[in-house]
Amino acid sequence: MASKKTTLLLHILFFLSILSEILITKANTTNSTNADLNQGWGCIEGERKALLEFKHGLIDPFGQLSSWFGADCCEWTGVDCNNKTGNVVKVDLRNDCDFPPWLGGEISDSLLDLKHLNYLDLSCNDFKGIQIPDFLGSFERLRYLNLSYAAFGGMIPPHLGNLSHLRYLDLHGEGYSNSPAVGVYNLNWISGLSALEYLDLGGVNLSKATTNWMQAVNILPSLLELHLSNCELNDFPHYSDPNLFVNFTSLQVIDLSRNNFNTNLPGWLFNISTLRDLYLNSAAIRGPIPHVKLQSLRNLVTLDLSENNIIGSEGIELVNGLSICCNNSLEELHLGYNGLSGELPDSLGNFNNLRSLNLKYNSFDGPLTNSIQHLTNLESLDLRKNSLSGPIPMGIGNMLRMKILDLSFNLMNGTIPKSIGQLRELTELYLDGNSWEGVVSEIHFNNLTKLEFLSLHLLPKKQPFRFHVRPEWIPPFSLQYIDISNCYVSPMFPSWLRTQKRLEDITLKNVGISDTISEWFWKLDINRLDLSRNQLYGKLPNSLSFSSTAFFVDLSFNRLVGRLPCSFNVTLLFLGNNLLSGPIPSSIGDSSSMEVLHLSGNLLNGSIPASIDKLKSLSVIDLSNNQLSGKIPKKWNNLNYLHTIDLSKNKLSGGIPSWMCSISSLWHLILGENNLTGDLSSCLQNITELYSLDLGNNRFSGEIPEWIGERMSSLKQLRLRGNMFTGDIPKQLCRLSHLHILDLAVNNLSGSIPQCLGNLNALTSVALLYREIDDDMKRSLYSDDMELVVKGQDMVFESILPIVKLIDLSSNNLWGEIPQEITNLSKLGTLNLSRNQLIGKIPQKIGAMQGLETLDLSCNHLSGPIPMSMASITSLSHLNLSHNLLSGPIPTTNQFSTFNDPSIYEANLGLCGLPLSANCTPPNNQNHKNDQDDKQDDEDGRYMTWFFISMAMGFPVGFWAICGSLALNKSWRDAYFLFFDETRDRLLVFITENMARLKRKIERIGVHG
Repeated sequence: MASKKTTLLLHILFFLSILSEILITKANTTNSTNADLNQGWGCIEGERKALLEFKHGLIDPFGQLSSWFGADCCEWTGVDCNNKTGNVVKVDLRNDCDFPPWLGGEISDSLLDLKHLNYLDLSCNDFKGIQIPDFLGSFERLRYLNLSYAAFGGMIPPHLGNLSHLRYLDLHGEGYSNSPAVGVYNLNWISGLSALEYLDLGGVNLSKATTNWMQAVNILPSLLELHLSNCELNDFPHYSDPNLFVNFTSLQVIDLSRNNFNTNLPGWLFNISTLRDLYLNSAAIRGPIPHVKLQSLRNLVTLDLSENNIIGSEGIELVNGLSICCNNSLEELHLGYNGLSGELPDSLGNFNNLRSLNLKYNSFDGPLTNSIQHLTNLESLDLRKNSLSGPIPMGIGNMLRMKILDLSFNLMNGTIPKSIGQLRELTELYLDGNSWEGVVSEIHFNNLTKLEFLSLHLLPKKQPFRFHVRPEWIPPFSLQYIDISNCYVSPMFPSWLRTQKRLEDITLKNVGISDTISEWFWKLDINRLDLSRNQLYGKLPNSLSFSSTAFFVDLSFNRLVGRLPCSFNVTLLFLGNNLLSGPIPSSIGDSSSMEVLHLSGNLLNGSIPASIDKLKSLSVIDLSNNQLSGKIPKKWNNLNYLHTIDLSKNKLSGGIPSWMCSISSLWHLILGENNLTGDLSSCLQNITELYSLDLGNNRFSGEIPEWIGERMSSLKQLRLRGNMFTGDIPKQLCRLSHLHILDLAVNNLSGSIPQCLGNLNALTSVALLYREIDDDMKRSLYSDDMELVVKGQDMVFESILPIVKLIDLSSNNLWGEIPQEITNLSKLGTLNLSRNQLIGKIPQKIGAMQGLETLDLSCNHLSGPIPMSMASITSLSHLNLSHNLLSGPIPTTNQFSTFNDPSIYEANLGLCGLPLSANCTPPNNQNHKNDQDDKQDDEDGRYMTWFFISMAMGFPVGFWAICGSLALNKSWRDAYFLFFDETRDRLLVFITENMARLKRKIERIGVHG
């Protein structure tokens, strides 16, 4: 029995072997009939050669096509073949758009040999501006073509309109390497793409197209998605267009973002019942929105109208309308960066499936509606930068799917509810810039196991808010980012940070830490660190280095002591306002990645190391307010990116080195409070982009150069006080239209005040100061400050310096009158002309200078009355008119009623009235006296007229009556001159006798003494 089974099995195996041979023979016979097959390897030889020729034209710097060798091209990376015929049907060489490798080079027309190709993707490469080849329009079977983000340039070939089977076309024109723009002459070719379902021409310039974009796409019956973002479109057709018939019966996605329509939304847009996603952000859309037609949008999933010009209550009405028609479908609603206002409507709670709500940067006010807690599917809520008030609703804990919550920079207050700790999915929490009270404790965080970003950066003011956790606390989360600022944390350095292994960004600013920095802390892999404005003490490590280069380190405004570290691997470094001492190490030049170096306000001494020249990426150097000495290094020739130099308040000597003149992009040159000497080098006129020039309190001499006003057109602040400049004030300074601080005090300037100073435009307009919060990135570009004399005191201006408006010409030798044109400077805040030789009257129109807060005209020779218009300057808080020749009554209305210090009027003998002791004539008598004086003046005027006429006639008559008689009568002439001779002799005798008598008296006094 067993032998029979064995025999049967052998027969079966033999039969199977015969059958397999027959099948193999049949397959070989089939393959041999196809002349293009490569010996049965599955790849057609002609197509393999076509691909190799295509590869030969490409630039492949990273070997992306290294697998393209061998006989079977169907196994090559990015190549797919038909399983039955072996024909190449797909070439997919798409890359990661954010990271190389990127292919480039030329696209060979050998691809035309791929007759069965239906899929071609060359997206996310870098073809450096070459034009899309015309021959791509010859692939009859092509259904998918993606050339997006590949840096093609020039015009799109209309030959692509021949691809009648194409369903997917993506030519998104934005790419790499600053490639030229992609454009079209017309869009008529689109009509040939009758099967098209997906069209993306984003980034393609359609402004020159002779065909209206709407007409071109309206005839595509199968179109599902239309993407025309950033196409420089400005025409959004409305129903009023008689040629418009909208035929979007299947359209699901419309992206017209980043265009410039500058119109309201057309009604037809809201009749597309199939519409799911509508992107109109940054498209210059304005209201009103046709709310009555919203009912057709019952399938709407995404609506993005952010960054437009929709204002007022339009947003509330839109939300109310959407909550009725698509309350079950809408998942994303983005209305940020508009001008929407009013209270958030309760209808927000009706969107059952809403996942993302973005209303940031609007003007919504009132409380955060309690209906928000009904959005149980919400994952992202962004209400940043509105004017919302009141507390966070307790029901916030019901939003269990919340991942991102941003309530920063509103007017909210109250305590942060513990229910926020129920948001187990929360990854990002931003509560900055509000007025929170109470305590945040461990209870708030116990369930937040997924939290990665935590920000509680409050405004810098006193507020009863604490971040209180135990020193031994082990948080349940693993943070990447933490920012706790301007509230109380602990006097001890928070040891719980040691448990955060993923932490890259740490800000604990002004949180009351009074401790040393733990050793373990320096071993963290930190990208950004801000521990400023605490009371940290102790020394820094010898090497301020992290495991990778830290981008930002700020330890300023603490009490750190000792010497500077010998090495750094920091890009932006702030160590200012500590107690660091000793010289700046020469090894600082080895920190090649450093871009910003702030060491101001320490006790550093010695000279400035020349090795700083090695910091070729340096853009800001601030060594101010130290004890540095010697000369400024002469050979910093490699600092080509410097835009800020602040070496002020040191003991530096010598002149300004020539290398500074070669940095044409310099914005701030601050060298004040040193011992620098010499003339202002003419090479400084090459620094044409300068915003701020401060050379005050040095020993510069010579004349103020005219080229400051001719070449430095961007100058905003000019401080040259406390030097030895001579000559006139250059009239060219009047050309500086942006100048708002002109401080030339305490020099030896002479001449008159230029009348054209009244043309300084920056002193006639209001300057706005926008400061959301301490912005560290702005600080990296240098925190401007300047010491000025305001209200009689030396004051340092920092954050508000951009809005300070000042002219100080005091303590010079200026003469002449105060020009009337100076009263044109209606927004000037401080005018100081004291201690000069000015004469004349105070300008009558000085009341037009409504911005004046400080006016000092003391120690001059001004005369006349105090103009009554000066009393209308209601902002005036500091006035000094002392030591002049002013007369008349002191005004008593408005601000003058508050000036009770008599010293501001002293040494003006003609002034009267309070607060001086000299009384003025009572008003009634004064009026009567004025009338009498007017009459007397009229009579005196007539008498003076006749007096001068009499003098004109009497002088020649009297002259010739006497001199003519002496000339004609000799005896009279002899008698006249004899009389003068005798008188002279008698006078000489009188003087001689009295001098002798005085001499004897002095001798007697000397003997008795």
